[in-house]
Formats: sequence, C-alpha cells, structure tokens
Amino acid sequence: MAGTFTIVGLGEAVFDIFPERQVLGGTSLNVAVQAHQLLAPLGGRGVLLSRIGSDELGERLQTEFRERELPLDFVQIDDTKPTGQVLVSFVDDAPSYEIVMDTAWDHLQFTEHEAALARACDAVSFGSLSQRHPVAHAATQAFLAEAKHALKIFDVNLRMDLFTPEILDQGCRAADLVKLNDEEIATVANQLGLPEGNARAHAEALREKYNLEAVILTRGEQGTTAFTAQGWHEGATASFPSAPNADPVGAGDACTAALLTARLLGRDWQSTLNLANHHAAYVASQPGATPVLPMEIWAKYGLDK
Repeated sequence: MAGTFTIVGLGEAVFDIFPERQVLGGTSLNVAVQAHQLLAPLGGRGVLLSRIGSDELGERLQTEFRERELPLDFVQIDDTKPTGQVLVSFVDDAPSYEIVMDTAWDHLQFTEHEAALARACDAVSFGSLSQRHPVAHAATQAFLAEAKHALKIFDVNLRMDLFTPEILDQGCRAADLVKLNDEEIATVANQLGLPEGNARAHAEALREKYNLEAVILTRGEQGTTAFTAQGWHEGATASFPSAPNADPVGAGDACTAALLTARLLGRDWQSTLNLANHHAAYVASQPGATPVLPMEIWAKYGLDK
C-alpha cells in the first residue's frame, strides 16, 4: 500500500516549558509526531528515537504517546538523567529558547535494536542540536551510517551556540536534504567556509559543495523554498485563523515532516513545498508544537486518497 512508510525523528525529546503550560516538544519528537499523523491513515508511522528520564515528565510523555497511539518502541529510559526541558519565552511574539543541559537525550544509546530500525526506515530527520553531547553524537552518526537506504534530512538548529563546524559538516555529508532558516544560513555558510553572498547564493553553494538533492530554506510567514539541481522552487504560502494562545513553536518541524512525507510519496517539489507550507501554517496557528491535524491537511493535497 502506498504510504506504508516509516519516518524516524532522531534526537531530542523534551517538554517545552511555557510561562503558563508544559507541552511535548523537541525537534525530533515534533517531527515524529507530525509524521505519524500524516502517515498513520495511509498505513505508515512516525517513530521517535530518543531517551527520556525515569521521572514525572518521562511518565507524562509515555502517557501522552499512548493516548495518541504513537509508538514508544524506540524511546529509551534513563535511570539517572532527567527528561529534557526547554524553557520558552517570547520577545515581540518570537520564541526564545533556553535548553537545559545534560539530560536523558544527551545519552542516547545505539544497539542492535536501533540498528534494525535504521535498516528498515524510509526516512530520518536529524539535527545539529541533538548532537551537542559526544554520546548522542556517536549514536546519531552510527544510526545514519546504518540507514543506508533512508532519505535523510539534516535540520540545522543553531541554538545557544551548541554546534560546531564539524557537526555541521558531518550533517551535510550524511544528508540528502539540508533544511535551515533564512537567519541561520549566513552562520552556516561562515562555519563551512562557503563564499560570501546572500541567502540564495549560500544555498546554491551549500548544495553544490555537498552534492545534496536540495537545500530547503524556511522564511517564516513567507513560506518555504528549495534549491535543487533544476533550480529554485517556491511553495505557495498558506495561513489559518489563529486559535487562542497560538504560537509558532513547532511549525518548522511540521514543515520537515511534510517534506519527507511528500517526497516519499513521490510528489514533485512544487507539491512538496505547498504541503509543507500548509502543514506548518496550521501548526503556527495553534498552541503548542504538536496539535491534532484537521482532515483538511490530508484532503487539500490528496493524502486521503
């Protein structure tokens, strides 16, 4: 059956701690949850590969996953390190993040259990932030090396200076797709020694240097573009009415999940970017990073067929 794919979110699992609430978060968790929502009606799944603490937040994560029928097979439990937390604040409606250090996902393990998932999965999303600790970095690189047949997207997350040129270079070398926003690309270009220029010139140089299928550039409300061997592709922008307490947290991760889903389903780049923009815009219109998706997301782009 078309759509019986497995997309892995590899890396951090946290709770985003807002001033008034606590919600599931973390780039890898968000991608896995959103991919599962897109793929489950088609017979596929999104899988989180991460590590959580044996604590109250860890128990809550497991409960929420069970309530939403999300797989927990590859969520490791750490008896000594706490479940990850990200302290979220807002300046002029833009989210700012303080990421708690040395938590469970920093100590992700790679065993034959995880290797079997790597060999079986169809796509994997991994980031720079989730490799801040040498243990998690080694586990991530081992998984990527084993996932020889998977579509790999490197989602650059330049948070709190928790990145190095080596991590960025290794991520680009392992990836088929690299995704970053228009504020990050100049820093990445500098770290990787790319020629000076604007965002588009940097994206073109990045794709050429690492022989990537595409460099995907996100631009907030302006939507997503991609540079491929055939040139630039721009997705149609989308918007939804804002729900009470809406925030943009997780919109980029929804974009990643939609990009991978559409490419696995054989969609061209225009259709892929349209879906990514539509999905990201809906998440940005809701509170939290993992809202339940309306049927419109599937129906508008034919995912319900």
